[in-house]
Amino acid sequence: MLTILIPLAVFGAVVALVNALLSKPSAATIESRITDFRQRNVALAPDEVDLEVPFVERVLRPGIEGISNAFGSVLPASVLAGIQTQLMMAGKKITLNSFVTFWAICLVVCVGMALMIVVAAPMPLVQKAGMALFFVTFGWMLPRTWLKGQVKARQKLIIKALPDSLDLVTTCVEAGLGLDAALARVAEKTEGPFADDLKQMLRDVAMGKLRRDALTELHLRVGVDELTNFINSIIQAEQLGVGIAQVLRVQSDQLRTKRRQRAEKAAHEAPIKMLFPLVLFIFPAFLIVILGPALIRIATNF
Repeated sequence: MLTILIPLAVFGAVVALVNALLSKPSAATIESRITDFRQRNVALAPDEVDLEVPFVERVLRPGIEGISNAFGSVLPASVLAGIQTQLMMAGKKITLNSFVTFWAICLVVCVGMALMIVVAAPMPLVQKAGMALFFVTFGWMLPRTWLKGQVKARQKLIIKALPDSLDLVTTCVEAGLGLDAALARVAEKTEGPFADDLKQMLRDVAMGKLRRDALTELHLRVGVDELTNFINSIIQAEQLGVGIAQVLRVQSDQLRTKRRQRAEKAAHEAPIKMLFPLVLFIFPAFLIVILGPALIRIATNF
């Protein structure tokens, strides 16, 4: 019995294998079936496909992008260009669309608070109008003021680090290194926003960009006058064939002189700046301490 069943089983397996090989669908048939399945899945169950996406991606992100696009379309192109430049100078990695969204949200929140004050606050109409105007102005100016503060803080750090960095560049060039190698050494040995900008400039040069163009972009990213003068001097020295070491030495001396002048200016401004805290806080306290007991004794006698 087994001698009959085993040949029959082998024969059936061979027939099934041959049938499967002969009836194998082509690549075009498989692709068309996959396409039909995708279209059928999208057509039959669009809600299930949408529900698989997170709530933030389905609702919040499109809504925020819509608000940003609507608010950005109202702003002038010059304002958007200025914001883009300030974001680059501040070293922020956020996009222009994200900042415009943040600006729109701040303005909407402040306008909502102004409307709540106008509707529900128990105060005269003039005070309501003043408070509402204050909140609207605050919401309009807060993002731009914050961004300008970030730009100024970053520029102060760069101005503070620039003289020492340029001294190191001058020393490296006079020791025999090339300008790119000296800048790379400065970017390696120092920290802060200036070192980050130098690394970005060196990456651009390594990718094939001309050093003149990379230095110009560095000037646009930083926006510091001292660095602008340094970059212009290097570009002119390369065009005229002047020695880089001599130019660097002159620029280094000028930067140290400017740093000393800034320190002297801050020292001369200190007494004037101290006058307001003295008048507003310290003198009234002195008057209270000195004249307080005398006033109490006079009041007791009378």
